[in-house]
Amino acid sequence: MTGDATGRDGPAAGDRPVAVVRAAVVGTGLIGGSLLLRLRDAGLDVAGWDPDPGVRAHTRRWGVPAPDPVEAAVAGRDLVFLCGPLPTLPGMLNRVAAATGEHCVLTDVGSTKAEVAAAATGQGLGHRFVPGHPMAGADRAGPAAADAGLLLDAAWVLCPGPNGMAAFRRLAALLIEVFRARVVPMSAPEHDRAAALSSHLPHLLAGALAGAVQRSALRDAVLALAAGSFADGTRVAGGPPPRTANMLLGNRGPVLAGLEAVRAVLDEFAAALRDDDPAALTARLDEGRAARAALAERAFDRHEREFPATVDHAGELAYLRELGAAGGHLTGCRLTAGAVTYTGYLPRRPATG
Repeated sequence: MTGDATGRDGPAAGDRPVAVVRAAVVGTGLIGGSLLLRLRDAGLDVAGWDPDPGVRAHTRRWGVPAPDPVEAAVAGRDLVFLCGPLPTLPGMLNRVAAATGEHCVLTDVGSTKAEVAAAATGQGLGHRFVPGHPMAGADRAGPAAADAGLLLDAAWVLCPGPNGMAAFRRLAALLIEVFRARVVPMSAPEHDRAAALSSHLPHLLAGALAGAVQRSALRDAVLALAAGSFADGTRVAGGPPPRTANMLLGNRGPVLAGLEAVRAVLDEFAAALRDDDPAALTARLDEGRAARAALAERAFDRHEREFPATVDHAGELAYLRELGAAGGHLTGCRLTAGAVTYTGYLPRRPATG
């Protein structure tokens, strides 16, 4: 079966109607607040919590309960999203797990996954914690910047583990139904390597370009001439520096490897310029143009796969991880009569011969 270039179709719900799922969001800044607003608007029973009393007060003004102790916010919930700063996630995961029942699925929205996944495994929570990362954001921060539509239609990475397939299925079904998410299942290490190039390196490059301008004796003249290319290339440099630093340090190894790869390409550009070599310079620019074009021109093939839902299934986990690593995603996760059926999309291979 084939799908259009967007790789989407109608959402499929899981084994429990979304309207009766009780959810909580811990950390209600930009991402957590946006997530909370969408859950509220979708009709879920939701609660919020943030370590900042002022942010909790802001959450209450949205008409959402925000108790002072986090334990009160998460007690009795079916699903909890952890949305605080990356360094706080392992400790908060442990605290929230102790205050919730075994039925409660736990997830996060952090931009790096290997560290928190390892922490969950070490705490014996791999069966109900599903590392997550919605690929959306803004160059602002705080609950005042939250937007119920921010995460709609986003690619949303989830990292299923060998003992957590039931939790993955429940979470994936809800994200598809409520957020129209394109769920990208990946292992945590593969996510971190891919995110280094797709998300984290752009912050470094934007900061480097903007920083070079800031240091220039002609700074004001440069800014006077700055047009769309400069604005597009430096947009993410406008984000909060502590948040960006946490992201880069939390994924230091893959970011450094990606930086070396980018440096190698920049060296080739520099060599072409030094050598006055238009052919080499054009070749490098063509290479970048091809990647940019592929971003807008991808088409997908649709398929369905079914697995028994009664036990953790090695074939199911392998299918999911291979789908994400190949650039694919899910738009459906249906649980019926002891089986789980996934609707997936894979990038269409170019015709050969």
